[in-house]
Amino acid sequence: MAHFETQYQRLESSSTESPPGGGDLLVHVPEGAKSPWHHIENLDLFFSRISFRRKNGFTCMLIGEIFELMQFLFVVAFTTFLISCVDYDILFANKAVNHSQHPSEPIKVTLPDAFLLPNVCSARIQANSFLICILVIAGVFWIHRLVKFIYNICCYWEIHSFYINALKIPMSTLPYFTWQEVQARIVQIQKEHQICIHKKELTELDIYHRILRFKNYMVAMVNKSLLPIRFRLPLLGDTVFYTRGLKYNFELIFFWGPGSLFENEWSLKAEYKRAGNRLELAEKLSTRILWIGIANFLLCPLILIWQILYAFFSYTEILKREPGSLGARCWSLYGRCYLRHFNELDHELQSRLSKGYKPASKYMNCFISPLLTIVAKNVAFFAGSILAVLIALTIYDEDVLAVEHVLTTVTLLGVGVTVCRSFIPDQHLVFCPEQLLRVILAHIHYMPDHWQGNAHRYETRDEFAQLFQYKAVFILEELLSPIITPLILIVCLRPKSLDIVDFFRNFTVEVVGVGDTCSFAQMDVRQHGHPAWMSAGKTEASIYQQAEDGKTELSLMHFAITNPKWQPPRESTAFIGFLKERVHRDSSVALAQQAVLPENALFSSIQSLQSESE
Repeated sequence: MAHFETQYQRLESSSTESPPGGGDLLVHVPEGAKSPWHHIENLDLFFSRISFRRKNGFTCMLIGEIFELMQFLFVVAFTTFLISCVDYDILFANKAVNHSQHPSEPIKVTLPDAFLLPNVCSARIQANSFLICILVIAGVFWIHRLVKFIYNICCYWEIHSFYINALKIPMSTLPYFTWQEVQARIVQIQKEHQICIHKKELTELDIYHRILRFKNYMVAMVNKSLLPIRFRLPLLGDTVFYTRGLKYNFELIFFWGPGSLFENEWSLKAEYKRAGNRLELAEKLSTRILWIGIANFLLCPLILIWQILYAFFSYTEILKREPGSLGARCWSLYGRCYLRHFNELDHELQSRLSKGYKPASKYMNCFISPLLTIVAKNVAFFAGSILAVLIALTIYDEDVLAVEHVLTTVTLLGVGVTVCRSFIPDQHLVFCPEQLLRVILAHIHYMPDHWQGNAHRYETRDEFAQLFQYKAVFILEELLSPIITPLILIVCLRPKSLDIVDFFRNFTVEVVGVGDTCSFAQMDVRQHGHPAWMSAGKTEASIYQQAEDGKTELSLMHFAITNPKWQPPRESTAFIGFLKERVHRDSSVALAQQAVLPENALFSSIQSLQSESE
């Protein structure tokens, strides 16, 4: 394992910020006479639930959780029924059934005829040891989810009471409140209820830090290319593999699993804050990653079965109703993490990406191959011709559908025609990739420098496809995740153990009233600014310390515009003022010369940020 040293030391809070008795920073027992909201012990979880349930309310949360339990139960029960309780010979008419009292009468097979008797079904289930094992595991998992559901109900009832009694927001009007309005009331009631006992006043940044503590670390690790999610493979070239299963394992290892780097939700373990035993900690982390990778291997069959069943039940009906839906695109999980600002809530990120969805789709449609278009048109013609004849025959005489495989043929031809049409571009589509990419940039805010002027190239298109992937590719990656995730953990993540230990030590700062947070989330242009993004002379950051792609600067601008009442530090205030002055100056010069507004990444991003805040 390569030895790694850095001069960048862990950021410490100043003596004026740290309360006495730092070791007991988040341990307090409130007196009985005080407000019920005085000193909420786990503010991270509390604020997260407030943010997450703002648009839903208690009733929607309750019904949603109940349906999630029912959905899991349905998938397991229905799959068991299909395996053990159906006579497929009768269903496929391979075996005759005669339940008529008059043998001369025509036999009409009904669906219940294919169902086995309860005692036969039970015997087949009991004879299948593998199925019983799966059912036992599923039962234990469902009971765990039920206990978690009951716990969540209690917690969300507390949030319900907090909205009504503390924030004075009725549930009927809650969906119409913006997050900024809710947050302003939280900041205000801190003075009355002291929900955080270590600060007299809460700031908007304190709340964001608590909600996004771990997500800010993940964004920083992706930004610094620390996580093994980019690979160069034979034939496929540069690829990105980042799934929900892999993300879950990363968070399990780093943040909340047994033996993780964090002592609790707000504090990094003390040994990871010291450089003296970094090699020992790296070896310990490497061993833990190995065991988690082995556990993933052992659980791979179960997880794979669940992924296949869930995908089948979720997407089959959609595929039948809208066959072209799998040809649609979505923002990839990697794209969501790469494009996310520091201190950006889920709904804020979703708003930005949703605004960029249509121009992103138009941009990707510019690159449809002419050869593929010709093939798709002709295949659609042949398939459509056969489909038209079968439909006409069915209209003339519906008994045609009784012919074996006719209905299947009609369905497959319909799907084929729809899929082919998805590869045929709109004849009125104009090829203007540079303009589309600028529109996309105005919403997503980040793109590599080498994309500028090269939007028409397939290399740029392929790199953008890593952020904006086909829905079918997303589903395929999720299905493959149980197999590939253990390999990535054991082969790719373990060698990075020392770098990970150094990262958490060097980029963790203790903030009074908040706990340990990622220093990048402080959005300090002096500590993490990039010289190429107008921080020249204002930053002391080395290459190791600076955030890539201007993430510190753009995150700072995004947060300041989204939270106009927030008071940033002196260096950040000066930077924001300088940046706004330059943007206004450039736009004024362009308007005075009757020219178009500047077409650069920074100008477009700031204009988009300002429009989102209005």
